Amino acid sequence: MTMNGGGRMLHIVMYPWFAMGHLTAFLHASNKLAAKGHKVSFIIPTKTQSKLNSFNLHPNLISFIPLNVPCIDGLPSDAETTADVTYPLQTHLMTAMDHTETTVESILLDLKPDFVFFDFTHWIPALARRLGIKSIHYCTASPASIAYTLSPERGHESTPNLEVPPLGFPPSAVKLRSYEANASASFRKKEFGSGVSFHDRMMASFSDCEAMAFKACKEMEGPFCDYLERQFRKPVLLAGPLIPETPTSTLDEKWDKWLGGFKKGSVVYCALGSQSDLNKHQFLEVVLGLELTGLPFLAALKPPTGNNSVEEALPEGFTDRVKGRGIVEGRWIQQQLILSHPSVGCFVTHCGSGSITEALVNDCQIVLFPQFGDQIMNARLMAGDLKVGVEIERGEEDGWFTKDSICNSIKLVMDENGEVSNEVRLQHAKWKEFLLKENLESSYTDEFITKLKDLLQ
Repeated sequence: MTMNGGGRMLHIVMYPWFAMGHLTAFLHASNKLAAKGHKVSFIIPTKTQSKLNSFNLHPNLISFIPLNVPCIDGLPSDAETTADVTYPLQTHLMTAMDHTETTVESILLDLKPDFVFFDFTHWIPALARRLGIKSIHYCTASPASIAYTLSPERGHESTPNLEVPPLGFPPSAVKLRSYEANASASFRKKEFGSGVSFHDRMMASFSDCEAMAFKACKEMEGPFCDYLERQFRKPVLLAGPLIPETPTSTLDEKWDKWLGGFKKGSVVYCALGSQSDLNKHQFLEVVLGLELTGLPFLAALKPPTGNNSVEEALPEGFTDRVKGRGIVEGRWIQQQLILSHPSVGCFVTHCGSGSITEALVNDCQIVLFPQFGDQIMNARLMAGDLKVGVEIERGEEDGWFTKDSICNSIKLVMDENGEVSNEVRLQHAKWKEFLLKENLESSYTDEFITKLKDLLQ
């Protein structure tokens, strides 16, 4: 089939890891491809589809394929995404995804697409090759993060020292502190899904696919992309910044009304992602830090480990003290629409890739509060290399943070006359202007599609 203008229409199957940040990132990419006339079949857990329907801007070209998540020992029967499970249970969710191989094979046999985009299902490349389909590892982590932690260069070290970058890594503020390096080294070895470590799963995914693809721009991360291309000896395709389009839904009346009660740029919005897993003490430091600012705030947080709801975890007297100016919400909320609300002046973010982009294209100042993994690299890139935000201070040895460190970072970026906030505002404005430049997205998408077609030659 051909598109207007004579180009060949591509058909792409998407199969991302079952985490909201991954699902939405793959859907943003799907929207950009569909806007150019290409067809996407998007495999998604059955009940999760309703959360993403309003983000599908091209339902004529993007079809959701509902998939029942297999029952696995240790996984709650109704769990579909990382939002439904605690952090230790995510390995069972991965096992459940691994158990979908036969189902995915029959979907691919039926659809006969040109490409399948995947991330954590490391068995996809071999399956796709058997069926004559090209596999693309579409990575939701940044090129800097993958280049630092998973470079094949590290394979030469029996116990890699993750406090220092691998040989040949570009000059950058991206690096790990000792407690982060230790956590990363231990996570590499951990079983993620049955019988395979996270590190081996990722290395197989990157090594076996036809090409690696990232939501990234060469203007921001070019040296890391070049490094990855040399290291893995395969094409690295850039989809561009993938600015999410405005959702077709509107902000819930409850939030619109509440935010509307505050002056422009005065509200702090804090969201730590569906995969965050704060313990009770950490949770208390976060909410007390927000209270300490004296500013209105809306915090979207999962209940801490061991609690069934955020309400039961809140400190005594907290709800009364912040009444009228502070809300802690445990359910999923419409982040993109909240960030674009004029009242929101600061975004405390876990530094997931999608959240970083949403932050950069809005006016709210950015406080970087990475929780684990690639979020840490994103924070260093944003605070150190690009200087568009301030990272919350933590103990150098143990990563400990306090209500005061949270409060101080927020105050730092909200102080319009401060030296730090002035530099951050200028840099943020510069990158916002770049990202929203006319035709930037379109030209990246065109080049991405051209490179995909080259792989079919």
